[in-house]
Amino acid sequence: MIDIENKTDLKIDTSKLETILKSLTQQEVELVITDNQDIRTINKEYRGKDYPTDVLSFPYEEMPFSPLGSIVISKEFVEEKASELGHSVQDEFTLLFIHGLLHILGYDHEVDNGEMRKMEEQLIKKFNLPDSLIVRTEG
Repeated sequence: MIDIENKTDLKIDTSKLETILKSLTQQEVELVITDNQDIRTINKEYRGKDYPTDVLSFPYEEMPFSPLGSIVISKEFVEEKASELGHSVQDEFTLLFIHGLLHILGYDHEVDNGEMRKMEEQLIKKFNLPDSLIVRTEG
């Protein structure tokens, strides 16, 4: 189940997000949709990086019945990337949700040997999403 806190006017269909979540875990995830100013504040406070970003992930401490973690996504980044790459806002949001979810599940593209990229690619193909996430994050 996804517990959504939408601080914006962005309308997202969560049915595919729920299906993706259930394909990877039975735990609940908190999803926060916010703006660049808010995500910049969160990024600075928790990561020491004073700039907005597209998606942030925060795994929770593992305890019985606890949610898996939180995913925070910037509305502006979603809209800008969707326009830039020529696909829907819904698809862009779903791509960022997958990226954040994999981080919560313990994947880390900054230190692994391509495992996260492979998992993203599998999910993108399985759920018929644009492959722009893989293309823009390779290298």
